[in-house]
Amino acid sequence: MRRLPPLGSIEAFVQVARLGSIKAAAEELSLSAPALSRRIQSLERFIAKPLFARRHQAMVLNEDGEWLLVQIAPVLDQLSDAVEAMTVGSGLLRLRLGVLPLFAAQRLFPHLGALRQAHPELHLDIDTAGHGIARLGDGLDAVIALGREIDPALYARRFDRNSVYVIGARHLIEGPRPIAHPSQLAGQTALLHREMPDTIGAWSSAAGIGPLKPMAVDLFDSGGLMLEAAAQGLGIAFMHASHFNHANDPRLVRLFPDIEVESPYSHWFVCRPRAMQTRPVKMFHDWLFTLTDEREA
Repeated sequence: MRRLPPLGSIEAFVQVARLGSIKAAAEELSLSAPALSRRIQSLERFIAKPLFARRHQAMVLNEDGEWLLVQIAPVLDQLSDAVEAMTVGSGLLRLRLGVLPLFAAQRLFPHLGALRQAHPELHLDIDTAGHGIARLGDGLDAVIALGREIDPALYARRFDRNSVYVIGARHLIEGPRPIAHPSQLAGQTALLHREMPDTIGAWSSAAGIGPLKPMAVDLFDSGGLMLEAAAQGLGIAFMHASHFNHANDPRLVRLFPDIEVESPYSHWFVCRPRAMQTRPVKMFHDWLFTLTDEREA
């Protein structure tokens, strides 16, 4: 049998070639940058040819490197799939998914039956503990995150844009002293999600009232609890239109429906670039965006 270079050096070469960066590839493989560089150098010594043009903070494949990547990357992917199929057993695939509780309840779980029909072998471990992006590769395979922008070292695909709504209890517009002007919100408690603190600023700026200074600000890490607090008259929630529309709660109303405000936040599908090469992540990713495209059509 022909002697082959260490598998670790091949894996390091493919990751650096795909990501274009020693630093990004090292993070993906949970190695230090020097250790990853040594693996690349080991492969280059083995084949007696340089594979990259080394530039400042970047690694660019040369002609020999491009040829080698085309030849071995598909084989490495097949090897990963084969090992994964053996380790999961019984043909089952498992995805460890981080997701915010309200998104899971409103927008994911209503469609999980369709996912099971399309991919009966795929099973989800749902994690709603928060801080999902920080735990990628350490307990989570992928995350549906809410944010402005995502670290470019990660794979991220946006799948919605939203508007900021001001949501309150119905009695606020139907009672004896209805709220009729945005300036009246200064006398209310603002309910904000910890991961969406800038919604209040974006809305008040668009409403033309300058920085809104509410009577108090209460912070939540659960959108569902924010909606319940607003319904009980405990404050005014600055949330997304999708949260309000999916809740379909007759106790709630949208205040100032004539004020349209684009949210600075979006939902993103996020994982490490290497994770997109695994069947569970790729399978769920493709299903999720097919579902999104069908709903927008």
